[in-house]
Amino acid sequence: MPPHADVLLWEHLPFPKSLRDFQRLFKDDDACARYLEGAKWPKGFVCPHCEEKGEPVRVTTRPGVLACRKCRKQTSLTVGTVMQRTHTPLTVWFWAAYLVSSMTPGMSAVQFQRQLGLSRYETAFQILHKLRAGMVRQGRDRIGGNLGRGDHVEVDETYIGGAVRGEGRGPKPDDSVLVCAAVEVRTRPPKKGDKPERRGGRYAGRLRLEIATNRSAKALCGFVEQAVEPGAMVITDAAPAYNGLGKLGYAHLPVVEAGDPKVAEEFLPIVHLVFSNLKAWLQGTHHGRVEPQHLQAYLNEFTFRFNRRFYPFNAFRSLLGIGTNGEGPTYDGIYQGTWKHPTMESHHD
Repeated sequence: MPPHADVLLWEHLPFPKSLRDFQRLFKDDDACARYLEGAKWPKGFVCPHCEEKGEPVRVTTRPGVLACRKCRKQTSLTVGTVMQRTHTPLTVWFWAAYLVSSMTPGMSAVQFQRQLGLSRYETAFQILHKLRAGMVRQGRDRIGGNLGRGDHVEVDETYIGGAVRGEGRGPKPDDSVLVCAAVEVRTRPPKKGDKPERRGGRYAGRLRLEIATNRSAKALCGFVEQAVEPGAMVITDAAPAYNGLGKLGYAHLPVVEAGDPKVAEEFLPIVHLVFSNLKAWLQGTHHGRVEPQHLQAYLNEFTFRFNRRFYPFNAFRSLLGIGTNGEGPTYDGIYQGTWKHPTMESHHD
């Protein structure tokens, strides 16, 4: 699926291009419920109980609840979504989705709580994590499958970790998490008379980020298999763990960096730029305070925003569209560590 395809799935839904538009479109819970109904049933309501098609009965005292005219059974618009069993008004959820998707650097839970006027930090934290769960499209395809001539995928890994209070600023072994990245590298065709572009006109396409257990061949090649379409050209460093990529069907080009930054800039510039931006975002927006057990959720958010950077405003309806396909984490699941943040393996066909 092309990088913008999930955005186009929700073309029929109105989109607020400004705060004034947002207030006009989503002035109350009823308006938000209408929007969710359009996201769940683009061609009109279909009863999930008896499959009857047609205009449903709307429960005026309970926005977001529909009743079938034939079987009379009720259906909640939030069932099966990240908003399931919520007691938070739909207007708050919509404001939350709009802020998360339209603010380029994202928001911390503290900023989020302040902007939405929520009384409890825990509520803001949970809503954010539920929205992050909706940022991973179920059954999303692997990247690198429709690249042009000369385009390829860069793959590398890095440690993400922050300062430990009272123990200095450097990452500690028990405070660092290994993160793998795969990013499409595309090339803009040169235009006659233009000056040479930086990096030869190369720029990033789609991105995949995921936590890895270690630097073994099983972990690193397994990540590439989940992230990248077989047949794509894959450039990595010369780590022995990647040696099996050729047998897995990839056109593998290992590069010996030998500590030379010029080699890295020539062969792996885009993935290194991604890592630099990722770490700057975690440090800037979240002040480096990301617990390892929740890091995958933040990687999903970064990937979601990165892959939609050419469609920044459309990310809102894309997020709500994606968010109608799966339940988000509960409060207990987040804090007890039983909730597993979505990964490529859990969302791949």
